[in-house]
This record gives sequence, structure tokens and C-alpha cells, in this order.
Amino acid sequence: MQRHFLDFEKPVLELAARVAELKTSLADGTPTAEKHLVQEIARLEVHQARVNRLLYRKLTPFQKVLVARHPQRPQGPDYIAALMTDFVALEGDRRFGADAALIGGIGRWRDGTPQGTACVVLATDKGKDTTSRVARNFGMPRPEGYRKAQRLMQLAGRLGLPVVTLVDTPGAYPGIEAEERGQAEAIAGCLEVLMQLPVPVVSIITGEGGSGGALALAAADHVALLEHSVYSVISPEGCAAILWKEATEETVPQAAEALKLTAQDLQQLKLIDQIIPEPPGGAHANPALTIRRVGQAVAAVLAKAPAAATAVAVARRQRFLALT
Repeated sequence: MQRHFLDFEKPVLELAARVAELKTSLADGTPTAEKHLVQEIARLEVHQARVNRLLYRKLTPFQKVLVARHPQRPQGPDYIAALMTDFVALEGDRRFGADAALIGGIGRWRDGTPQGTACVVLATDKGKDTTSRVARNFGMPRPEGYRKAQRLMQLAGRLGLPVVTLVDTPGAYPGIEAEERGQAEAIAGCLEVLMQLPVPVVSIITGEGGSGGALALAAADHVALLEHSVYSVISPEGCAAILWKEATEETVPQAAEALKLTAQDLQQLKLIDQIIPEPPGGAHANPALTIRRVGQAVAAVLAKAPAAATAVAVARRQRFLALT
């Protein structure tokens, strides 16, 4: 798949285009020109990698928001396919229907042991293309999604299985039909279940952690963010629209700065427990390495977690009550 470049990545895009052009010339050129082209391509690729690293070391909060929203970041199904065995998806909330934005089920997390660790997994899915994004409501669960989450969390509690959540959502779906079916109550129900769940809960924010829609899945004992992920009570655009009455190219970055939504900010505020490094250029630049690092991070936490959640673990979840 051809890489999609963000606006601030223009220097990298220009170098990538030049490399592609030279590779085309190399394929069509004469043997006498081959050595020079190979050397130039190698030089430009080294320079491109260096520029890429420097760009990603100095990202502004709003640039991190853009990276977190990148359409080529790994999604829930990618993590499940690579990191789990014997996964069985469980559908429906037993009240209304199935929700395609939230995947849930039971499987074994690959942790280096022959069998893996049995757990319940909940993962949001934004989709990969226009058709799948519409089908999955752009990763925004409806009430039936959150009620499915409650059902599976309670199942995990009865079976004594840890819960792992992989969250990448702009937030809960704000449509009229969602409100009619009790969106706020469904989110509150998830939080209530999490506050009392007698098993370990591990949550990874893999992209966007938006508002209560993310909090309903990520009020966990152990919360980790990928390096360029974000976790916030509101989007920068929504914040700017409230504070400055308009979301513009000037106000939205200001809002992102004020919200303290980056992984680094949240770690300083002691609201999260871990930052998982991303490859140079972001998770979308090397999805396989990103997925492997997430798998290792979760496996390390599960290996240390007791079979039953201790009072300390439950108390750690309750730090999020101050945010609701």
C-alpha cells in the first residue's frame, strides 16, 4: 500500500518522490549509469530516514493528533489477527443488535508461552477504506456497542479472565438514534462495571482516545498509549469551537496545546502508566513493528497481574472518576 503523507511531512514526501523517480530511471537506464544512481538512491534514503526521525521528535500536540488519526495506523482487527490465537468473536448486546465499530471476544494473547494467556478482548475498528469506515461508523460505537462491552466484561469477571482493550475512537456516536437508545447510560454502565470488575484490566490507546467514548473502554488498572496517540475529554476542534466560537487553523492547534492530550503530557499528569514507542515515522510507517510492541507490552502486564484484581488495582481505575 502506498504511504499517505500528512501535510507536515512534505519534506519526507519530496525525498520519497525523488527516490521513486531515481528507481524508475535505474530500471530504465544503461549499465554505465547504474552505479551512480544506486549511490544517489542510497544517499537520499539515508537522508529521508534522518529527516523523518527529526520531524517526529518535534511534533506539536496537534501534529500528534493528525498522526493518531492517520488512516493507515493499525486497527483493532490487525492487532487481534497478529497477537491472538483461538479468537472467537461474540456479538450483540442482547437488547438491540450488533455494533460493527466495536469487536469483542475471547481468545489467547500471544505471550511467548505455548498456550498464551486466555483473555477477553475489546477493540474498536475505524475501517480501512470508505466502505468499511461507513460500515463501522468511523470507529464510533453506538449504545449497543457499549452494552456489548459491558456484557463481555461481566463474562470475563465470571470466568476469571483478564480484559484487554484496544482503543482508537473519536468518541461515542453522537447521533439522535444513539441518544434515543441511551448512549450516556450505556457509557456510564461501562464505567460502573469497570470500577467493580474483579479481574485485571489492561487498556492500550492505539490512536485516538476521544471523550467518554474512549474512557468507557479505557478506565483500566494499566493504561498505555502508543507514543503518538492522544487521549482527551474533547477533540481539539470541539474545544476550539466552544472556547473561540470557531475551529480554525489558528484556534485548533491552540486547543490541542491547552488540552494536554499527548501521551507525554498524560504521563506527566500520572493519568497513564506507560508510553509504547512507535517506529520512526509513526505506527503507520511500520505497522508490523507497532503491533509487535503492543503485544509485548500487554504480555508483560498480564504476566505480572494476579488472577484476581487486587484492591489496589481497582483503586487505580477509580482515578478516572475525577474526569467524568
